[in-house]
Amino acid sequence: MIHLNDITCRIAGRALLDHATVAIPDNARVGVVGRNGTGKTTMFKLISGALQPDDGVVTIPKGLRIGSVAQEAPSGPEALIDVVLAADKERAALFLELETATDPDRIGEIMERLDDIDAYDAPSRAARILSGLGFDEEAQGRPCADFSGGWRMRVALAAVLFSEPDLLLLDEPTNHLDLEGTLWLQDYLARYPRTVLVISHDRDLLNASVDHILQFDNGKLVLWKGDYDLFDKMRREKFALDLKAQKGQEEERKRLEGFIARFKAKASKATQAQSRVKRLAKMQPIQAVVERSVVPFRIPEPARELAPPLIALDGVSAGYGDRTILSKLNLRLDPDDRIALLGSNGNGKSTFAKLLAGRLQASAGRVSRSDRIVVGFFAQHQVEDLDLKASAYDHIRRRMPDAAESVVRSRTAQIGFPGERSDTKVEKMSGGEKARLAFGLAVFEGPHLLILDEPTNHLDIDSRESLAQALNEFGGAVILVSHDRHLLDATADRLWLVGDGGVRAFDGDLDDYRKYILQAEARQRKAAKAAAAQPQPKRAADPGPLRKKIASLEALMADCNGEIARIDAELAASGALRDKPEKAADLSRRRAEFERALADAEETWLAASADLEEVAAA
Repeated sequence: MIHLNDITCRIAGRALLDHATVAIPDNARVGVVGRNGTGKTTMFKLISGALQPDDGVVTIPKGLRIGSVAQEAPSGPEALIDVVLAADKERAALFLELETATDPDRIGEIMERLDDIDAYDAPSRAARILSGLGFDEEAQGRPCADFSGGWRMRVALAAVLFSEPDLLLLDEPTNHLDLEGTLWLQDYLARYPRTVLVISHDRDLLNASVDHILQFDNGKLVLWKGDYDLFDKMRREKFALDLKAQKGQEEERKRLEGFIARFKAKASKATQAQSRVKRLAKMQPIQAVVERSVVPFRIPEPARELAPPLIALDGVSAGYGDRTILSKLNLRLDPDDRIALLGSNGNGKSTFAKLLAGRLQASAGRVSRSDRIVVGFFAQHQVEDLDLKASAYDHIRRRMPDAAESVVRSRTAQIGFPGERSDTKVEKMSGGEKARLAFGLAVFEGPHLLILDEPTNHLDIDSRESLAQALNEFGGAVILVSHDRHLLDATADRLWLVGDGGVRAFDGDLDDYRKYILQAEARQRKAAKAAAAQPQPKRAADPGPLRKKIASLEALMADCNGEIARIDAELAASGALRDKPEKAADLSRRRAEFERALADAEETWLAASADLEEVAAA
């Protein structure tokens, strides 16, 4: 069990944790929730030892293996599969030692330990994890340097999952995943056999994968049992009870203060008044947590309605240069459509979104588009492209160069930056604030069609709920790409699957799509088990370990034969043990043990020799 006892931790003078205490049960899967900036990542640093508390004690069981995603994504020439395999430090060290070991006993110990940790099945397990996170067989053999930063972070995630630490620490693991990878990760974490702490704002992941919720609450830590929906229900009920109790206490305080003020000067009531003074002094205030309201997202309505269709595609193909990504698209988009795009990253979702937005021209076919259509487009790169030295006000002023100061300030406040916050430079903003600003700029003109590509990265749960509400109130069409299933469930009416060079309607809902994704994973696991049932193809590919094992067994058999011969000679010595029956019995017992060891070694040697013959014949 992991204990944080009376922890206080200050960052830049602000107490993120204030005498906080919590105990994490063994093998619990815990979702860590709280507004951005409350100290969730700081707590991970305290647990891993990267940061020391100002006060209090963090107690971790001795020898506990802690794993987290590396801050720096792997970027060298190593193949993805090799990077993941290297994450199992013990396996890598044993294979390295085996290459130079000469002592037969040590070689035998190494071989036995490799069998114990399923070292020869490790490549297939690593391949399954990489596949679940979106890397096909061809990609797994390519060097890390070939991939972008987001894809390399997936490799880092795959590596820590493969190492199977006793305590797995994950900080927003879905930020670099698509919906397919997120669904796979949800299933993987739900089956993880050890302790997991996962910081996430993905409500669906917190419902599907965890059995406890750890809440950051005004510098304290509160552990709730159950998934996020149950936690949310209990939290709201507690909030209502606390408000009711606080109101009752305030009424009681006013009654006591009124009695004291009225009767403290009267001798006949002095005793009662003094008693109420003591009660008032002992009254501990009930702290009803006042939940901070979330500034709502606002999407301006278009200046005028447009007749359907907004966009029609007739035999359209699109791509980059000579490479065609999508072809033969025959689709129609109407003003009230709410469509979620499904499909793994790299299958063309972003290409299709750019085609609809008019940022990519068709290479073939016809695109019919309303002349007056206004398209709002939001993608993560727009967050990164914000002017770091400019404020929210500056960005809005550039859109409204001739507007009055009060009008610009009012518009800046509407997108979530009221008062002094409007003058905060982008470089000083949190990830969520940057995303809110980029979103406000994307919808600035009042779009007829809003295209959102992963809009929830860096948004906390309450902000995501606010975004979902804004999308549902918006009167235009929406195309949504997101790994947040809860957002898709709340806002999308139809599903389009992007893949195999095309775009088609998906027949089913998101539950059906989840089954579709996980069934593919189950088929891969079944195929891997079938392969493992064969005569160890992975081991047969390299005869070196087999030769070492045979040499070790031959040395062991020679030792056994030598000991048996020595004991026989001692037993055969004429009259030597006539007066020592106990010693004779002991020698006989030891001879039997060596005979059994010899028989076992010979049996194993025969099997290993047969395997080596198969390798030689291959």
